[in-house]
Formats: sequence, structure tokens, C-alpha cells
Amino acid sequence: MTLTGKAAARLVCGCASVLLSYPEESFVDDLDAVRRALDRLPRRRVRARLTDTVTWLSTMSVLQAATQYVEAFDLARGVTLHLTYYRYGDTRERGMALVRLAEAYRAGGVGLRTGELPDFLPAVLELAAISPIGMELLREQRSELEMLRAELVAARSGYASVVEAIGEVLGPLSAATRATLQRLRAQGPPTERVGLERSEPSELLVQHWPGREACAPPANPLR
Repeated sequence: MTLTGKAAARLVCGCASVLLSYPEESFVDDLDAVRRALDRLPRRRVRARLTDTVTWLSTMSVLQAATQYVEAFDLARGVTLHLTYYRYGDTRERGMALVRLAEAYRAGGVGLRTGELPDFLPAVLELAAISPIGMELLREQRSELEMLRAELVAARSGYASVVEAIGEVLGPLSAATRATLQRLRAQGPPTERVGLERSEPSELLVQHWPGREACAPPANPLR
């Protein structure tokens, strides 16, 4: 059965979460699951974009895919899957933004995996695949997603198609988002202001969300 509307949007988010996750031993099985899931989407641009990335990754071994992943998201300057970095950099404001995001996960009745921050795009997408709260978080961080998309396109990365597919689901950029995007591009990620004691994001989560371990991690329907 072909999915449309919100059901299709959730499926796109689930597929995107898998494709933007670090390739592990289940890499081949994960790609097969995404490929089967895409058959349930209409033959439109979103499906084509995700299929492009599946086809690209399918040519690689797990090791090759892992190398591509690290080069795209860990070694490339200005490219990260941690969305709050684009707006806040490594500042205390980013830590507080992560706390607010973590509260949104708790409101949805789900938690985070050990060592995972709530602004990690695959985690947000996994939440969006099962809860409207996750979709709202994506909309709130649309300018950050666009920053990521532009960097991946400039690098000619095969991952760019995934972020473009997410943008298709979210719809056109609003005037406010375009204004924020222009400001972020002009300023770049900020650095900590002099005189403020810096706290690591994980420390702030421990301080302000001590009950996070009681929540179960989101379950991607594709896995």
C-alpha cells in the first residue's frame, strides 16, 4: 500500500534516520529495510532522493561506508549532525538548548541512547518517525538543517540527498527561517563569551534532566 500525508512523512524520517546513522554490522540489512520501505512511498522527488543515497551506499562495504561517514560528518569543517552547533557553537546557550530538546523527548515518552545528545539529527528523525513532537523539532531547526544541506551539497556528498528529502517533507522555507539562515551564514557558530564558566552539554543534561534514563529510547519502525 502506498503511503501519503503524515504517514509518508513519518516513513521518510525513519528512512533518513537509518541512512544518516553510522554504518554498523547491520549496514546491509539496514539498507535492505530502507529499500523495502521506500517502495511504500509515491514515486516522487522525496523517494528519488532517498533512493539515490541508498544506491550510493550500496556500492560500498561497511568499512568504506564508515569511512565516508567519518569524512562527511567528523572531519569536514563546518559539517555536523548536531544541529544546535550551527546556532550556538560550543557555548553555554547550546547546553541549555540541549536541555530543552531533551525535555521534548521526555514529553514524547522516549529517551536517548547512552552518549547520544538530543540534537543529533538521526535521533531527532527517529523521534519524528514515531511522534509529532519529533516533526515539530525538525521544523524548529529548519535553518540548521538548511545549513547542513548546503554544506553537504558543496562537498558533493551522497548524504546531501537525504537532507534534501527531509526538506521536501517539511515544505518551503518561511521568511523567518530565511532571515535566520542568512544570519547564521554571516556570523557562523559563536564562541563562549568571556567571563562565563563553560559547561559541557552532557554535564548540563545531567544537572537539568536527571530522570532521562527512565525513558526508553525511540524505536525506529524500520529497525
